[in-house]
This record gives sequence, structure tokens and C-alpha cells, in this order.
Amino acid sequence: MSFTSPLHNFFARSNLRRFWRQVKRVESLEEQVRQQTDQALLKSSLALRYEARSGKPLDDLAVGAFALVREASRRSIDMQHYPVQLLGGFAMHAGSIAVMQTGEGKTLTATLPLYLAALSGLGAHLATANDYLAARDAALVRPVFQMLGMSVGVIESQTPRTDRAVAYQADITYSTAKEIGFDFLRDRLAKRHLEHENQLRLAGMVSEFRQTAGASIVQRGLNFVLVDEADSILIDEARTPLIISSLPDEVAKAKIELYRWCSSVVSQFQHDQHFTRHERTKQIELSIEGRQFARGISKPELLSMTPLLDIYEQLEQAIFVDENYFRGRQYVIRDGLVVIVDEFTGRLAEGRKWRSGLHQAIEAKEDLDISVETGESARATIQDLFLKYNRLSGMTGTAANSATELKKIYKTPVIEVPTNRPPKREQWPDVVFSTEDQKWRAIVDEVESVRKNGRPVLIGTRSIDKSERLSSLLTERGIEHDVLNARNLAKEAEIVASAGQLGRVVVATNMAGRGTDIKVCDEALDRGGLHVICTEVHDSARIDRQLIGRCGRQGDPGSYRQFVSLTDEILENGIGERRAAKLQQLRTDSPQVLARYSHLFRIAQRNIEKQHFRGRQMLLHHEKTRHEMQIEMGQDPYLDTAGAG
Repeated sequence: MSFTSPLHNFFARSNLRRFWRQVKRVESLEEQVRQQTDQALLKSSLALRYEARSGKPLDDLAVGAFALVREASRRSIDMQHYPVQLLGGFAMHAGSIAVMQTGEGKTLTATLPLYLAALSGLGAHLATANDYLAARDAALVRPVFQMLGMSVGVIESQTPRTDRAVAYQADITYSTAKEIGFDFLRDRLAKRHLEHENQLRLAGMVSEFRQTAGASIVQRGLNFVLVDEADSILIDEARTPLIISSLPDEVAKAKIELYRWCSSVVSQFQHDQHFTRHERTKQIELSIEGRQFARGISKPELLSMTPLLDIYEQLEQAIFVDENYFRGRQYVIRDGLVVIVDEFTGRLAEGRKWRSGLHQAIEAKEDLDISVETGESARATIQDLFLKYNRLSGMTGTAANSATELKKIYKTPVIEVPTNRPPKREQWPDVVFSTEDQKWRAIVDEVESVRKNGRPVLIGTRSIDKSERLSSLLTERGIEHDVLNARNLAKEAEIVASAGQLGRVVVATNMAGRGTDIKVCDEALDRGGLHVICTEVHDSARIDRQLIGRCGRQGDPGSYRQFVSLTDEILENGIGERRAAKLQQLRTDSPQVLARYSHLFRIAQRNIEKQHFRGRQMLLHHEKTRHEMQIEMGQDPYLDTAGAG
């Protein structure tokens, strides 16, 4: 949602004035703190910790704490917080989402509220998008915290359970939202198991009390969390379910047979004759004729006891998959497994699966071994998880347009933090084409033109297959380039490190838009800096802005241009199939005529954002109602109701 009210703007300006006053107070302590020895600095930090644990409000300690962190950072990693970073730190401590433009140093800014929250002794978490960012950020700032007597833990997807307990006991813990969420659910299960053992012991059914479950509880509560890329995690991934599975049920073989059979017959069903497609959601519904047709097709013996309604629903799922899910876009095949490509980051979402039989339908489509569907022993959404924290804040480069939603759902105001230096990013006019082929050819032409001047170019694509298609066109033209997508993660750091050099060309999926820092060499800056080419308008404006934010960082020069075609998917999804089909029939090379349609892409984007917003609102209402009902019945809303396990 892009609307922010005048009242919101008033409070934002009022808060900014208050935060600036606090920044001035921190700066006034600079000389005093700089004169302290390392030992004296540590002693000052321990004194603050004692005051916090004695009950003194963290608000009263904030100025002194920020002054210590700023000096420790200068000494340990040779990076001193800018005034705007101090401002961002105060905003996050106050429970806000700080909007800081890309390149403004969010990793360093995060040290301020994390240190202050950790003084209480209750722990502070930083939740980020992936293991790489969690480990990288923790490694960068660990010396700062260590100089002040604070310990730092890191949890990645492969971290053993015993090591997780140690990491959570640290003053500050860096991890991903997913890992924190799964540990939260495992702890709930462990506590229930412990309670069950207690009951058995009291009833005399267990002669010896075993604390095995208690020992497996790793978290010590959800006190304070700072969410990196807050808009992506709190909004785009809000509905992502975190599920701990139970054992497979006894009808698994029949289900597997159903997936295979539906996939094998899906090509026999014709649109309009056997099924209809919802224009906006693309959901499939079998017609009466389609159901009759399905009943007449021969089926394996295993399906003889399967209810017809289940068969109809899975057929609809199979048709939906056949029309909308493609290898190289929504997923890739790795070692015989379907691996989801995260639509927001472009990265492989290892270990994640689509729900409600969708994942199995894709496995059947690709003729792979079908993973057995499992029940749920524990479940929560990303939204559930972060609403459980006592205090929540965040930082991002692109949350301003989501201020209303973040405030309504998470009670977190959005504060826009000024840049350290005035931005010099230059927007080149959007270009519209009739067909996708014309668009790709024009993009290659622009790459060739910009590269001749020695400027580096970053080209953002929406999917893996499109990045590889563009790569082929560049190769045909003899343009050297690198491809940064989920297929070559091993080379990611190397590609990013050289992407800002003279004449370099990088084709990337959305992964280049989050957490990567392309450092542009001085010679390239003299020639205009990094040029970013956006090859499509995304479903969320935030993803577009993340990509654009790769250029013109920290006041450096840079430029960007948006390329679109009337055959782009967003028009069909955002303004409807009929209107999009009419546009696709338009054949003209006139830039003046085509320019008239450029506004439709933003309209389509806003429509899709509204659809997603409504979906998240419905999810919140549903989850809240479900939780309230289960609590009234004396049940844990995050666990199944089958009793202790």
C-alpha cells in the first residue's frame, strides 16, 4: 500500500526532531569517550549493563550506549557511525522500521539498537534473509561487541541443535527468520514433551525423571528482534508457513498414485470445455463436463477408494501447475529434487516446500520421486513469529510505501532516515516495446552502448530462465558478462566483488537486489558509475527499488532505466487477461504510441500489491481467530491437538 497519511507524516517529523536531539548528545560525548583506554571503555560498558539489569530504563541509557558503540566501532573495525546512522539507531530502538537507502550502512547501524537491547541480559536477535548475510554481518561487527564485553552467536541452517543453545545464550544472536522460527516451534514441542513426562512421573508411570526434552530447549525467550530487509520478511514472506512435520499417514501410497495419474492425464483437459480459469487468481475449476470426463478416464486400482472430490481437486491442481509453474522460473531440479526459487530474492529456498499438494504436483509433472505428504506437529507463520517478540524493529531500503501495513499489523512506525550525502542517481526514461523479443534486443543494444564508455552494467531479471535467455543474446553479440543466479552461488562473492569494475556486465536475478554491495571503482565513477537495467516491472515496487538501489550508493553517480513490453506477465496478472490480450495484439514500433501505455505497468503493480495486502489481512484475521479459539480450549495454538508427542 503506497498511501501514508498526513498524521503519519506529522508523527514521523516529530520523531525525527527528537532523534536528532539525541544524536547531538551522542556527538557531544565523542571527545570524552575517545580519551578512554580500551579497558576504561569496557568498564563503562559493564557499568551500563549493571544499570540496565538493575531496572534503569534503556531509554535513559541510549545516548551513553550509542557513544560507546560508536567509539568501539572506530577502534575495532575502523568504521565510525555517521550522524544519520545514529539517527537510524534511535529510530530502531524506539520500535520503528528505519528506511535507509541502499549503501547507507545498515549493518553498522544495527550494532546500536542491538547493543542497547542486549544490556538487559534478555538477549537480542538480528533476523535476516539468508545464512550468508547472517554469518557475514556477524563476522563484520563481532569485534565491536567484543570490545564492549558482549558475546555474539550465529545460527545457520546446518548449525547442530547443541550449538544453537550456545548461540542463543550469547548476548546478541544473528540468524535467519526461518531458523529462529523453527527453533521456536521445536522448543514448544520439547516443552510439551517435558510436561508429558512430568505427568507420567507424578502418576508413577515413570520411575526415573529424564530431562532429555528440557535439555533440547535452545531459546531463552523472544525479547528484542531487529529484522533486516524488514519489508521483504515482514510483508512479502508474512504468509510463509513454518511447519514441523509429523509421521506420514497410511494413505500416502494412494496420494502418490493420485499425483502421478493426474499429471499423466492433464493434457487431455481443454480450457473452456473441461475447466475455467479465474482471471485474476488463475485458479482452475473443473466444469460439469470436465468432472464427467474425469470419471470416464481409467484409473489405477489404488485410486478405487479415493473420493471423487479429492480427484477433482487434484486434477485442478495439476492443471494449475501445468499452466503456471515452470522449471527455471519458480523452481529448479537439483539432485532429483524440486528446489523452490524464492521469488523475492532469486535464491534457492533449500528445504522449503509448497503446501497443499502443490509441491507433489510439480514433482509428478517432472517425473521425479514424489515426496510423501506429512501431517503437522507444529506450525507458525513468519507473521506469527515476529508478533511474539516483546519488542520488534527493523531496517530496510524500501519500506516507505508499506508504512500503513507495517503500522497496522506490527505496530511499527516507519521512519525515513536521510542519506549521508545527497543522492546523484539519474533516472533514464522508461522504454515500452510491443513484444518481448524487441525488448531483449533493445536491452542488449543499451548494454553495448553503455559498456563502450567503460561503465559497469547490472541487468536485473525476474527469473533464472530469463537471465539465461539474456545471457545467450549477450554472448551472440560478443559481450563478455557474468550471470548471477541460483545456479552459481559458489561464484557469487567473486562476481559481486568485480561487478563495479570498468566495462563489467552482470546479469542477475532478484538476488542482486538484497544484501549485496557492488563497489564501483574510481575510474568507473568518473565515467558515470554503475548503470542498472530493469528488464521487467515486478509484482512489488519494493523489489524494483532494491535493484535500482544498487547504483548511486553513498552519493556516488549512477543511472537506471526500466524496460517493459506489452507481453510482460504483470499486465495479465494486474489488469486482467482480456485487457492484456488486446494490448498484445498491438503491433507498432512508434515510441510515441507505445509510451502512452507505460502507466499501465504501475497500475498493474498497484493492483497486485493490493491483492497481496488483502491476502495478508485475511491471513492475520484467520490466524488470530484460530489462536484465540485454541487458547480458549486450553490448547497450544502452535502445536497439533493430538496430545503429547
